[in-house]
Amino acid sequence: MKPGAPQNEAAHIIQELEKQKLKPVPLYGVERTVIAVIGEERDLNIGHLEAMPGVEKVMRVVEPYKLVSKNTKKEPTIIEVNGVKIGSSQIAAIAGPCAVESEEQMESVMKDLSKTGIKIVRAGAFKPRTDPYSFQGLGSQGLKILRETADRHSMATITEVLDTRDVEMVCEFSDMIQIGARNMQNFSLLKEVGTTKKPILLKRGMGATVEELLLAAEYILSKGNPNVILCERGIRTFEKETRNTLALATVPLVKELSHLPIIVDPTHATGKRSLIEPMTKAAIAAGADGFIIEVHPNPEAALSDAQQQLTPQQFSELMKNLQPIIAAVNKTI
Repeated sequence: MKPGAPQNEAAHIIQELEKQKLKPVPLYGVERTVIAVIGEERDLNIGHLEAMPGVEKVMRVVEPYKLVSKNTKKEPTIIEVNGVKIGSSQIAAIAGPCAVESEEQMESVMKDLSKTGIKIVRAGAFKPRTDPYSFQGLGSQGLKILRETADRHSMATITEVLDTRDVEMVCEFSDMIQIGARNMQNFSLLKEVGTTKKPILLKRGMGATVEELLLAAEYILSKGNPNVILCERGIRTFEKETRNTLALATVPLVKELSHLPIIVDPTHATGKRSLIEPMTKAAIAAGADGFIIEVHPNPEAALSDAQQQLTPQQFSELMKNLQPIIAAVNKTI
């Protein structure tokens, strides 16, 4: 649409597209409205649309991911959660334990995290584990503990959902929903969370290409939820010294291709406590919009991923040591 075009002109075009059995998805920016259209291109009368009031131009989007493409929306998408503007000049810091283990554990870690200024806490109530006999999470009880302790410390929460049947329950207790690496191409789950309005943290699959990550995000946006944050968490390679290989080139590449924000998970990418700080610094330098890090009050006693969780003191030091890097890229935290 032309800059400043009134909303009734955009509404008229949306009605016209719906008459043609196409699916319009309006994207409202500060200066203009972009209407993405999903459907068969042969059903679209481009000349007719270009002649309609308010239309500046009609463009074909070459990429298979249309809604997440920067060609569709030039302005970066900014998603605000508990005062944290993810995708802006503010670095989003998300931290917390791998899993909710008890109310005492969550109370302890949130008390420490709040001192470092963290406003979004992560913790898993449902845990996707390779070993069927390992700790699978506390489920609904874990969700309640996460919500209650977060409320006491005025924090927002993010937790993973594994099953379409649990989406409604997770939405009730959490401010953000995580789609983990193993579920990046669980298309039924992607479509289900797409019907919600909750911010979705979509992690890259350990064997997925960047295009596949963006197409997974497209599933969510195509169902009406524009609040997607991408997450680079490393890919599986032949390297055995680290848990995964952190592909930091993904960050600037996604910035070229998409308007969606992208954060980095150095915890799962490296699997080593000693590597988390240097890779977080590198991620910020590469242009990441934030990071998500595992922090446990007593990592040695953790029920899962003990070797890759920081202590609160280590995390506090990391936050201090990030300041020069954040300042160097003209951002704040």
